[in-house]
Amino acid sequence: LTLLLFLFVAPLVVVLLQSVWQGGFTLASYAAVLGNAGTLGSLGYTFRIAATVTVAALLLSYPVAYVVSRARGSLLHLAIAMILVPFWTSTVIRTYAWIVVLQRRGILNDLLMSSGITDQPLRLMNNGVGMQIAMVHIMLPFMILPLLSAMRGIDETLLRAASVLGANPLRQFVSVYLPLSLPGVAAGCSLVFISSLGFYITPALIGGPNMMAAVLIEQQASRLLNWPLASA
Repeated sequence: LTLLLFLFVAPLVVVLLQSVWQGGFTLASYAAVLGNAGTLGSLGYTFRIAATVTVAALLLSYPVAYVVSRARGSLLHLAIAMILVPFWTSTVIRTYAWIVVLQRRGILNDLLMSSGITDQPLRLMNNGVGMQIAMVHIMLPFMILPLLSAMRGIDETLLRAASVLGANPLRQFVSVYLPLSLPGVAAGCSLVFISSLGFYITPALIGGPNMMAAVLIEQQASRLLNWPLASA
């Protein structure tokens, strides 16, 4: 608590003061944010990207977490190790790896063209597509781990009881398993959505013409030196 107070809460208070104090109390920076169509567009774009990444990560992570939760012994340990491996590599390196894969003459386009699926390279960079793919990949462990924790806590005797009462596998999943896994879904979605809102490195390197909020803040603070607007 003490650590968070000095290294997290105090800096946020400084940011808040910078946004409302410019020789005196003023809400001019907030008015500038709300009155600028470009800034509002950037905020809306950020929320849309965060929501898209969250949904995609959930759809990919849920079946993976389900399969891993039912594994046992060395297979379980191997699966968890593979889920945690991405944490050993920095976000910057993973983003550059996606640049190698998705660029115009990258691995994916070369594979598609050599196999005859496409006649010309697909544009996967600097239009938001590659950025979202990379963000989903980076966020997958943050979705899988809460789901896995919730799923491993589900009592399998409840599913057997549902089966005895006549529920088929689909009904067992919809009526018993899915509701019991929802705390993991909520935790994973919260982690991924909030983290995606503040994503900077990946949008800065392979984002499209639309700026996400973190990139806009960096531009205002570092390039334009408009700290009050950046703080707001």
